[in-house]
Amino acid sequence: MFEMKFAAEGGGLVAELSGRLDARSAPDFERDALAAADGLEGERGMLLDLSGLEYISSAGLRSILLLARRLSGSSGRVVLCGMAGVVKEVFDISGFDSFLPVASGRDEGLSLLSGRGA
Repeated sequence: MFEMKFAAEGGGLVAELSGRLDARSAPDFERDALAAADGLEGERGMLLDLSGLEYISSAGLRSILLLARRLSGSSGRVVLCGMAGVVKEVFDISGFDSFLPVASGRDEGLSLLSGRGA
């Protein structure tokens, strides 16, 4: 089961993802994340906290890419944090971690969103 919770934090929007982001849940993620991205006012982007994510498929990767493209069109960005296990492996193998910023934790991710980080 997939769940996503949003919270404004440190000048950005944090989305906590848990469960499985796959072909079944990706459309819900896209709808909710893109709606949240369209509603960002003043925030520079969205931090995706993946610490509760158990699995991600290619459909989930595609959804994250869509979100990143939408935000980059409005000078925002997506930062990832909390990847572990199978989720980290999928990002490593896919190469997504080479063009999306990856933070070791939430504080570093918020710093990257605000422009204080690397």
